[in-house]
Amino acid sequence: MSEYKLDKWDLSELVKDPKSSAFQKQITELEGLAKKFEKIKSKLNPKMSSKEFMNILHQIEKISEKMNQIGGYASLEYSSNTQSDEATSLMTRMSKLGSEISNKILFFDLWWKTKVDDSNAKRLIKESGELSEYLNHKRLFAKYALSEPEEKIINTLDVTGISALVKLYDKMTSAYQYKMKIGNKTKTMTREEITNFIRSTNPKTRETAYKTILTKYSENKGVLGEIYQNIVLNWKDEGIEIRGYKSPISMRNIGNDVDDKTIESLLTVCRKNSPVFQKFFVQKAKILKMKKLRRYDLYAPSAAKIKEKNYQYDKSVKLVFESLGRFSPKLEEFAKKVFNEKHVDSSIRPGKRDGAFCSTLTPKITPFVLLNFTGKTRDVFTLAHELGHAVHSQAAQNRSILVQEAPLPLAETASTFSELLLYDNLSDKITDNEKKTMLSEKIDDLYATIMRQAYFTIFEVAAHEQIGKGTTVDEISKTYIQNLKEQFGSSVAISEDFAVEWSCIPHFYHTPFYCYAYSFGNLLALSLFQRYKKEGSSFVPSYIEILAAGGSEKPEKLLARHGLDITSQKFWQEGFDYVENQVKTLSKLT
Repeated sequence: MSEYKLDKWDLSELVKDPKSSAFQKQITELEGLAKKFEKIKSKLNPKMSSKEFMNILHQIEKISEKMNQIGGYASLEYSSNTQSDEATSLMTRMSKLGSEISNKILFFDLWWKTKVDDSNAKRLIKESGELSEYLNHKRLFAKYALSEPEEKIINTLDVTGISALVKLYDKMTSAYQYKMKIGNKTKTMTREEITNFIRSTNPKTRETAYKTILTKYSENKGVLGEIYQNIVLNWKDEGIEIRGYKSPISMRNIGNDVDDKTIESLLTVCRKNSPVFQKFFVQKAKILKMKKLRRYDLYAPSAAKIKEKNYQYDKSVKLVFESLGRFSPKLEEFAKKVFNEKHVDSSIRPGKRDGAFCSTLTPKITPFVLLNFTGKTRDVFTLAHELGHAVHSQAAQNRSILVQEAPLPLAETASTFSELLLYDNLSDKITDNEKKTMLSEKIDDLYATIMRQAYFTIFEVAAHEQIGKGTTVDEISKTYIQNLKEQFGSSVAISEDFAVEWSCIPHFYHTPFYCYAYSFGNLLALSLFQRYKKEGSSFVPSYIEILAAGGSEKPEKLLARHGLDITSQKFWQEGFDYVENQVKTLSKLT
């Protein structure tokens, strides 16, 4: 078996050279398709045959695939070096091109949402196969759609408006350098590198790492706060005032094709279960021989671990493959494909975007994965997480580009499930002492991906309301501190420097109300994993079927077919019962 090395990805499958005539040809071809599509406008008729209608949808698929290929290239190139002027300039150029193409094909979207009567819409949907939910979902937006000239103005202004604000936030925060004293030396680090120190065994190091990050954001809170307020006001002005959505979060829910009731149930159950994690934090303080955890100590490794284990990249990749393979050889093959095609960017470099992501551009192209691999245990789990996304996309690769991608709440299911498979695999290979450490880390992670994300969403609901009424950055920070106090109760001591932590969370800027998708995906994955533990290999086809659906079915409907009612609080509570059992198991081990 070949050895996997830290490397940069190969984007030549998308674009060989952005300065070449071949790239220009790709753009010209795309513009030609969009121009040709514009001629359909005069032929639109609600009474058209389903064959004519499907032909139009196939043209949209073709345009989307070509746009995603070149737009995706620009975005991935920029992520791998946010400080490159060439990459920034190409990104701006492609955003503008994307907006122009969207404007050219927009008329069909508006026609479908507003000009087709219900009986003809039902007839066309009935005969559209896997695209029926996509078309149904679009009809949902009908009452929020504007006229074509208005939609064009919004599309055009987004490039220099909300998109530019997000880009400005990324450019500023990616350029931050953190100076921290380690031993006798002062080291300059990226956010990714300094974040490792919040998991240090030394309490003082953890505190210094947090303070170094938070101080940088605090020094820039005026600008970062101004950017955030304008993003929120843009969201409100367009969504509530102009389009008429019920609430800011409702815009995301409808976009996610999920009911408000489902998300209300989810957040209510998360809020109700905050004591589950509070018990864990009290327990963790005992493990660490501390009277009480400080917020700085939240991700401290447990005392049983003298020195954090370091994982070689090659070994980590093979461990994740093995974990997926034990569940399903088909999923392992999907994961291997990402590496075989050199679609992974794993090395750490200045200017490279922080964090990790998986990007699926079209069903025909294997997904791309960005990592910042430092060899820590959490990096191995991040690898499993992102490969889970890649596996999800490939399971749905036979779908149309219009429905390949799962709605946001389901988008975190396969990634989380892959982490659970890795945890299960690793716990078979380690001692009881290591198991105690890993279980403690696992509960840390469940906190970070369920409770923390739910409370992020609860904060956003409050912040959007506050900013809509006019407020200051300091008031937003006070709301954030209150939010922390509610989720931790008396189990963790919170210092005032965490008041600006909200400005460190890119999701608030990039995709408002995205965070509940993590809570949703994690609790759903826990429920599916428990079923796998009960049913064994007979569960595998059912799981792959859920992934293969992509976005072709509404989440409530898709999961109901597999016996899961996600509108009920009872369903979400089952996920927390699993977490509570883990906390009890840990208390028996300590």
